[in-house]
Amino acid sequence: MKAVVLHKPKDVRVEHVPDPTLLNATDGIVRVTSTAICGSDLHLYNGFFPPTRPIVLGHEFMGVVDAVGSDVHRVKVGDRVVAGFSVCCGTCWFCTRSHPSQCERSNPSRYGPDGDLLEEKGGGLFGYSDLYGGYDGGQAEAVRVPWIDATVRRVPEDIPDEHVLFAGDILPTGWAGVEWADVQPGETVAIFGAGPVGLAAAKIAWLRKPARVIVVDLLAYRLAKARAVARAETIDASLEAPIQALRALTAGRGPDVCIDAVGMEVHRSPLEKAANLLHGQAGSISALDACLRAVRRSGRVSVLGFYGSNYDNFPFHRVFDKNLRLRAGQSDPQSSMDAILTLLVEERLRADDIRSHTLPLDDAPRAYRIFNDKLEDCVKVVLKP
Repeated sequence: MKAVVLHKPKDVRVEHVPDPTLLNATDGIVRVTSTAICGSDLHLYNGFFPPTRPIVLGHEFMGVVDAVGSDVHRVKVGDRVVAGFSVCCGTCWFCTRSHPSQCERSNPSRYGPDGDLLEEKGGGLFGYSDLYGGYDGGQAEAVRVPWIDATVRRVPEDIPDEHVLFAGDILPTGWAGVEWADVQPGETVAIFGAGPVGLAAAKIAWLRKPARVIVVDLLAYRLAKARAVARAETIDASLEAPIQALRALTAGRGPDVCIDAVGMEVHRSPLEKAANLLHGQAGSISALDACLRAVRRSGRVSVLGFYGSNYDNFPFHRVFDKNLRLRAGQSDPQSSMDAILTLLVEERLRADDIRSHTLPLDDAPRAYRIFNDKLEDCVKVVLKP
């Protein structure tokens, strides 16, 4: 079968690889009908976590079940399903407490309580290196899904892929940011980053009836997308100081909630890049610091952007002095996918308009380039095997 294989940073190839097979009685094989490139895939693509071996990329995919193991009971051959990005067993201590991304069984070689940089990581992830289980991803014609009963959700036959594909990653991630921040009716929510996760968070924030949703970004085309598909007010950080602009819109106090949907791969000057290299840091925490500065006193900050190393000069003094509530991490997709799919099917939530490009799987190298380099007004790419 064909698959998108990462060999080294910036080296993505569409290659023929062996077809997946059932390895365990709880496995299933999904024939992929749609898959997407996620911002998290760029962490590997850009070398923040260089692959130690070629790996099939992708943790955002859906398709049709082609085979199941003897111990699969909820899913059957022929079902249309969408996968959560985390691999989860469904029965361990964390899975039964709605924390599937922390599954105790899905990352046997690297799992542990410490959460270190290279060891004692969380649960398994599709297509995300040996740090997280070494599972081949879904940017392929087919994929093996461990513990398929727990990892996927069925979708109706009559709904297009594009309407439900994002229920496995960017929508649960946006959902988590809004839920962690406990957004209340009448509040002001500021979201830093108008990429797919930021747009998803903005859409989901409106479900809680805030007074305002404001999106901050540096790129005009992404801000236009935020206005068009998420009904957001926008601040162009390339033209004005976003923290001062947010305070001006909120009687000087700052937003009630700030959501960091940027993470470590924030725009950096050459001097900042040199400083990161000197301190052995991956990327920068400037987006997070902006959230901590912008949010009002006694406000809440959710961190959805990925941070993958230690960071010197972490501004904890702001958290303490401003009495902030801060929550960060990977979302738990399987804990929110059912609610999200209901909203999508009932058309109370829409996500297909986040997509900017739909391309054949064979065009994956180009798709990665335009997504990473922000060419052709690219916001989100869906690949079709």
